[in-house]
Amino acid sequence: MSPESSPEAPVPSGRRIPKVPFWAQILLALVLGGLLGWAAKSGDIAWLRTTLDKTGSIFVQLLMVVVAPLVFFAILVSITNLRNVSNAARLATRTLLWFMVTSLIAVVIGLVIGLLTDPGSGTGLTAADGADPKKKGSWLDFLTGIVPTDVITPFTQLNVLQIVFMAAVAGIAVLQLGEKAQPLLTFSESVLQLLQKVLWWVIRLAPLGSLGLVGKAVYKYGWDLIGKYATFTADIYVGCAIVLFVVYPLLLATVAKVSPVRFFKGAWPAIQLAFVSRSSVGTMPLTQRVTERLGVPREYASFAVPFGSTTKMDGCASIYPAIAAIFVAQVFGVHLELRDYLLIVFVSVIGSAATAGLTGATVMLTLTLSTLGLPMAGVGLLLAIDPIVDMMRTATNVAGQSVVPIIVASRENILDREAYATADGSKLDDEQEAAEAPAALAAA
Repeated sequence: MSPESSPEAPVPSGRRIPKVPFWAQILLALVLGGLLGWAAKSGDIAWLRTTLDKTGSIFVQLLMVVVAPLVFFAILVSITNLRNVSNAARLATRTLLWFMVTSLIAVVIGLVIGLLTDPGSGTGLTAADGADPKKKGSWLDFLTGIVPTDVITPFTQLNVLQIVFMAAVAGIAVLQLGEKAQPLLTFSESVLQLLQKVLWWVIRLAPLGSLGLVGKAVYKYGWDLIGKYATFTADIYVGCAIVLFVVYPLLLATVAKVSPVRFFKGAWPAIQLAFVSRSSVGTMPLTQRVTERLGVPREYASFAVPFGSTTKMDGCASIYPAIAAIFVAQVFGVHLELRDYLLIVFVSVIGSAATAGLTGATVMLTLTLSTLGLPMAGVGLLLAIDPIVDMMRTATNVAGQSVVPIIVASRENILDREAYATADGSKLDDEQEAAEAPAALAAA
């Protein structure tokens, strides 16, 4: 049959509805959620408030339900994956060192901003407005709390730090046993893939979750609360923005010698999801995905990102406690000396694992205040504004969890620079669809 007489492929009738990129869906949800939250508050619409509340709550619950097993199997598998990487100990050490370096930079920025702006002055808040927090952190609790009393409670109470400890012990034991532990390792890898697949489905619901969470924040807190904490809120956002859009790009350009613009193009979906979900651990699968897309080898990324999601907290553990400590000291009329500021730096750099990647940074703040001898009631002053500032804190956390592996991979000459140069977060949707439909692709 000649080419001219060969049958042509059928032409689909009508136009295909253009697909909205994931980042655009999130952005649209943020705007719509803010408008609906404002409408619910100004019009006192009870059903709309309930709908926004339940939509956001269900999304967070879906994220949290897989957090405990995800962290355990991710850490376990990531440690065993290091055996496939040359100079694994060197990579792990350099990763930890860069975590500490960026935390040091972030806490210094937080202190400078707090000292320049006096966030606790002129707020009208007094000691009577505060209350002791339900959860407190101390160095003794932090050190003794790492080791669980049993293997069940950390999962039921979602104690991520203890889960990380058990996973690390199990991962090291698997490495020591070698071939004898291969069945367990194969099982763990399969479970991890299953959990990541389920969590990816949840992530695809992020636009709906974003709409509910932002709407709830607007109708519940409104502009009155933000106004009372205006300086403090602005300090957190400015401090995080400096780290996110100045410090990280400078490190990428000067240390890793890669394009900061390309980083944001590739990592933006994870940063967006972190902003609305307020959970580094919940964002972890997407963070690892974009980090690999940016050229970091999978064997190393599968260690660095889970490790970072539980310990790398420039927003929650560095900028926030620095500014918050100054805020609390000013409200309660306590004068901080040079020794106190050095203690803030020490707590932020060393104690960041206490935040453990979960929503909020109350434990880290109480750890800082208790070290300085400041009243715990100061935490109660900041709980009301916490959901609003936590969005920016978590976005900064997640960005750093991707930046550090890129820096280390670049300096160790294992970064795929060609993949980095072409990374585009907007293509994640198409890649995921292709991965979910191998049969259809094979048939084609």
